[in-house]
Amino acid sequence: MVKDRFSHIHKLVINQDNGPENHSRRTQFMNRMVAFAQQSQLNIELAYYPPYHSKYNPVERTFGWLEQHWKGSLLDSVETVLHFAETLTFKGKNPVVKLIEKVYHTGVKLIQKAMAELEKQIRRLPHLPKWFVEIPYQTT
Repeated sequence: MVKDRFSHIHKLVINQDNGPENHSRRTQFMNRMVAFAQQSQLNIELAYYPPYHSKYNPVERTFGWLEQHWKGSLLDSVETVLHFAETLTFKGKNPVVKLIEKVYHTGVKLIQKAMAELEKQIRRLPHLPKWFVEIPYQTT
């Protein structure tokens, strides 16, 4: 459990792009984030980069370096892609690379009633409801 390893941590701030997979109105994503907050006993803040501002996103900035690293090589297997990612050096550091093999099914959504209940467990910044979401840990 996260709290066992990092008992001094009470809040997790996640900076992320506002892509279709993880935007704050995505029902399954928000459901998983609320569940993670409860399981990890952490208050979570989701802070989204505004659209078309990839210059602030460290993943987007690193991707250009990765493209230069593979120099037009044929990425014909998962192993090849993993090798290039693992051997990249960016500003003197190597990334942590992990292949996730879990299958996430598409088209799975919460019904409106379930999403309405989920919305009661989160707080959206009034003037930026799409771009800043707080998910407080709920003690029972």
